[in-house]
Amino acid sequence: MTLPAAVILAGGCGTRLGGLDKALCTLNGRSFLAHCQSRLAPQCGLIALNANGDTRRFHDTKLPIISDSVQDSLGPLSGILTAMEWAASNGYTQVLTIAVDTPFFPMNLAQRLLQKPHDQIALAATRDTNGHLWLHPTFAIWPTSLHEKLRMDLEHGARKVTAWAKAQGAVNIIFETQANDPFFNINTPEDLVRAEQIVKSQTRADQPR
Repeated sequence: MTLPAAVILAGGCGTRLGGLDKALCTLNGRSFLAHCQSRLAPQCGLIALNANGDTRRFHDTKLPIISDSVQDSLGPLSGILTAMEWAASNGYTQVLTIAVDTPFFPMNLAQRLLQKPHDQIALAATRDTNGHLWLHPTFAIWPTSLHEKLRMDLEHGARKVTAWAKAQGAVNIIFETQANDPFFNINTPEDLVRAEQIVKSQTRADQPR
């Protein structure tokens, strides 16, 4: 299997986390960005960080920093467009995107999402205990050949990731939730407390008995 390029989307502001940059918020002594980077490394080829504003705040990371290629930040779709264009410029035909505030995403994310036709978008999804389908559209594989189509649609008002992806024929790849939702994202101080508890429970589970 050819490994895709990957881009960590970090355009959101942690308003409910005291206005801190989510990528630099810490969980168990490490930044969200560091957690995501370590989980991505075995799954991908090149990895970049999509972030806007003064990129000097990421001086400690060795990742390429790519800012939105559209003039105004237009939400996650503009980050996805930037990811497509960056990956294509580096010779990749597919790019994986993830959100920086979701540090427990599956270690087989890329492998599972790549189980689809090469020219098709694949979105991560889960089902709750009631069988309801939940899409996680920032966790997806995107053919880089779609970048011109996405740029044109952004110029004509496209903003919703799921709606745009489905219009291109995207498929859903279902992931098991097991004890914890692997796509649990951290938005509030309460979420951060829960995330710390998840880390502790995982650490205990990994210890030899």
